[in-house]
Amino acid sequence: MGHEEPLEENVDQLGQWRERCADHVTKFKEILEECNDRVNSRTNTEETCHQEMVDYIHHLDHCAMPKAFASLK
Repeated sequence: MGHEEPLEENVDQLGQWRERCADHVTKFKEILEECNDRVNSRTNTEETCHQEMVDYIHHLDHCAMPKAFASLK
């Protein structure tokens, strides 16, 4: 990863770590975006992208949470 810039103080550190972890979960983001495109291209569909969103957030948090908690020490 190389040189990482320090996190800003007194802001949402989990949010910052999620941004940094986004490149680790590109596969899940692509699946979510494909689902959104599919749903948005139809006028009458019962499909939602709830599970795809859950998977994306789960993997994003799996990367971000330990780093956010470690930075609280």
